[in-house]
Amino acid sequence: MSGPDGRRAAVLGHPVAHSLSPVLHRAAYAALGLDTWRYDALDVTEEQLPGFVADLDASWAGLSLTMPLKQTVLGLLDHVEPLAEVVGAVNTVLVQAAAGTRPVLVGANTDVHGVVHAVQEGLTLPGADGSARTGSARRAVILGAGATAASTLAALAQLGCTSPQVFVRSMARAGGTMRAAHRMGVEPKFLTFAPTGRVLASLASADVVVSTLPPHAADELAAELTESGGGDLGVLLDCAYDPRPTALGAAWVVAGGSYVSGERMLLHQATEQVRLMTGRTAPVEAMEEALAGALGGPPASA
Repeated sequence: MSGPDGRRAAVLGHPVAHSLSPVLHRAAYAALGLDTWRYDALDVTEEQLPGFVADLDASWAGLSLTMPLKQTVLGLLDHVEPLAEVVGAVNTVLVQAAAGTRPVLVGANTDVHGVVHAVQEGLTLPGADGSARTGSARRAVILGAGATAASTLAALAQLGCTSPQVFVRSMARAGGTMRAAHRMGVEPKFLTFAPTGRVLASLASADVVVSTLPPHAADELAAELTESGGGDLGVLLDCAYDPRPTALGAAWVVAGGSYVSGERMLLHQATEQVRLMTGRTAPVEAMEEALAGALGGPPASA
């Protein structure tokens, strides 16, 4: 149990054993003195999610959701915050006290916050020649078209880019992101990964590239980038962080760009979750230290 004054929280997903959310949230609770709070990782499938959500009571503070639950949960909540609704993905559920016996469940999206802050970090890194970057995200490319890509569209819009290029493996599987773009009022251009030359040309001309592809899915593209040579590339945020650096991240740096590992997005979205669930400012330094310890070193960014 979480203790008489404590609350429960957890990350749900399938699979979920790999999640670093417990490391981040437990470090936050310790730093905030929330000694009776607990945070777990629970393997929950899409089929099991409705029953799990229905059983939530006032002992719970909230949930973090990983794939494939970010869309499944939408129909199970009492309220969905506007940003999460327009993105079409909820990665945070807040369990709020209500007058009745059942708490009110509110869906939120902190992935957008995570992408914005991780990209902003990248835009402060020096260019290949050591000069300061302009800080612009006007020309942007997104790799992939899943739930994280939809959050990235919203993040880039906040950073000033409303017409990024989005490269997808299958147009047939990009419908959710296309609908999210329509709801946001942004106008991305959807393209397929073939031919490769078109992808490489877009990467070379972008201020910001965000890869939302699963781990190792961009390895072939990384090899092609290495073969094509270098240049003064922009900023890459690779939302994957295993291995550290990813093949794409390593190739990007060799080719002259600045690289931000996905662990920075993970950190920033978690700090916002902590704030929403506890009502307190997240202890960022303590969470950074715990994340670095779990991953075996400082951020893989350059």
